Amino acid sequence: MVVENKLYNSLEISSSASQDEIKKAYRKAALKYHPDKNKDKPDAAEKFKEVSQAYEILSDPEKRKVYDQYGLDFLLRGGTEAPPPGAGGTGSGGMPGFNMSGDFGGMPGTGGRPRPPFHSYSTGGSGATGGFNPSSAESIFEHFVKQQVGGDGDFFSQFASMSRGGGGGRSKFRDSGGSRRAPTPEVTIVEKPLPVTLEELFKGTQKKMRIKRKTYEESSGKRKMEDKILDIDVKPGYKAGTKIKFKGVGDQEEGGTQDLHFIIKEKENPNFRREDDNLRSFVELDLKEALTGWSRTIPTIDGKQFTLSKAGPTGPGYTEVYPDRGMPRSKKPSERGDMIVEVKVKFPTSLTMAQKSQLKEIL
Repeated sequence: MVVENKLYNSLEISSSASQDEIKKAYRKAALKYHPDKNKDKPDAAEKFKEVSQAYEILSDPEKRKVYDQYGLDFLLRGGTEAPPPGAGGTGSGGMPGFNMSGDFGGMPGTGGRPRPPFHSYSTGGSGATGGFNPSSAESIFEHFVKQQVGGDGDFFSQFASMSRGGGGGRSKFRDSGGSRRAPTPEVTIVEKPLPVTLEELFKGTQKKMRIKRKTYEESSGKRKMEDKILDIDVKPGYKAGTKIKFKGVGDQEEGGTQDLHFIIKEKENPNFRREDDNLRSFVELDLKEALTGWSRTIPTIDGKQFTLSKAGPTGPGYTEVYPDRGMPRSKKPSERGDMIVEVKVKFPTSLTMAQKSQLKEIL
C-alpha cells in the first residue's frame, strides 16, 4: 500500500502501474505539455516539469519503493529506511514544504530555510546525507528519448514535428553532458510542378490536388500515411515559375512539418507563345500567298477570333500588334498585354528551270 499518490496522479496512472505503463503515460504527457508545443500556455511548462520529475522517480524501482512506503519528502531528504518517530514522514496527508511546480519551503531538517525549485537541481541520487536531487525536466525527457530509440533521434523527430506550431522553432534540450544539442534542422520545402494550360492561366482556375503525407499518431507514436486534399487557387495572369505555397502540409519530420510549393508550369499551346503578358501568334504563308495576298482567321486566347488580310507582298517576320488582347497582368487583372501576329513565309525547297525563268521575268 502506498502512502501517497501525487506522482501517480501527475501521470494519470494507478499506483500499481507497470514500468511499461509508466513509460507510455510519460511519453504522452511529455509530448502534450512540452513548452515548445505550448508557447502561448505558460502553465504547460510547470506541468511538463511535474510529469518529468514524477517519471524520474517512478521509473526507478528503488526510488519508487521508497516513495511508495514513506512519501516524497522522505525520499528527497535521503531516507533509505523507515523514518524515525517525529522525523516528518509525510504519508498520504501531504508533503511538507513541497510543491511539484514550485519550491521546497521549510522542509524538516532544513531549519526552515526554503530550498530551490524542484526543477533546478542537477542529476543526483539517493543518499543518507545529500538526499535525492531531481534532474531538470529537459534532461529527463532527453534521457527518455535516448532510452526509447537507442539514440537515433526518431522519437525526438516525432516530438519536434508535433511541437512545431507553424514556426521553425529549435530544440532547447541539452545532452547528458550538459552541452547544447545541435540545432534542429530548418523545415524542408518540397517543390512540385503544377501543369496548367494557357487558357487556365488566362481565366484563372481552381485545382484540387490529392497528396500523401507521413504523420505520427500521437497516441502510439507510430508512423502512418494519410491523404490530404489541397485547393490550389491559380489566379488570372500567373506566369510559369510562379510558386503557390502551402505551409505545414507535407511530411512530419525533425524540425517540423514540411512546406509544399507548387510551381506553375505552362503547357505548350498550339496557337500562342507567351512573352511575359503578351501573346505571339504565327501565320504561315507559302511564297505565292506572301507575294500575291492572303487572308486568315486568327483565334484569340479568350475564345474569339478575327480576320487578318494583306494584299501582298508580305515579307517574312512581318507583324501586326493588337493591344489588350494578350494575357491579364497578374497584379492588375483588369489590364491585358498585347497580341502579336507574326508572319512566317515558307519558301519552296526546289524550282524547275522554267519556274526560275518565269520568276526572273516577273520580278
